[in-house]
Amino acid sequence: MDVGDRLKKIRQIYGFSQRELAKRVGLTNSTISMIEQNRVSPSVSSLKKILDGIPMSVTEFFTVDLNAHEKVVYRPDELIDIGSDGIELRLVGSVENKSSLALLIESYEPGADTGTEMMAHEGEEAGTVIEGSIEVTIGGEVHRLDAGDSYSFSTQIPHRFRNRSKKTCRIVSAHTPPTF
Repeated sequence: MDVGDRLKKIRQIYGFSQRELAKRVGLTNSTISMIEQNRVSPSVSSLKKILDGIPMSVTEFFTVDLNAHEKVVYRPDELIDIGSDGIELRLVGSVENKSSLALLIESYEPGADTGTEMMAHEGEEAGTVIEGSIEVTIGGEVHRLDAGDSYSFSTQIPHRFRNRSKKTCRIVSAHTPPTF
């Protein structure tokens, strides 16, 4: 196994320069450089000392899959629409990410409504109106939000969204937990 190349990749993943990592662990950056170039082979105790600065165990160092990349960029055509009836709810990311947060790009056509029955579920929601306006009812209080306005509330409180305007409303929102 190429310890030097592995150390370099892991150091870069964590965003450390050679100098920064060396300073964190009390070595010279030339020592880190020589290890990464495989000009010297660190002892197990030296490698452990270096990895403590990342922080990472020796076991993780040798077993972490450096080729496994979690998807981090999503193009518009890759976003899954979970909405219906004039409401587009585009999910950013996927359930495979095991995230504790769901991010949605929402569009409400004129007259669109989440339903006459109020929704309530575990979690929190926050969002910002990017374009247009939306009527949000939260716990019996009706609020009109325009572009630039934001909201944040416990989703255990019954709530409803509807677009009473003649323009499409666009919102970016986040929800925890990522169930909807």
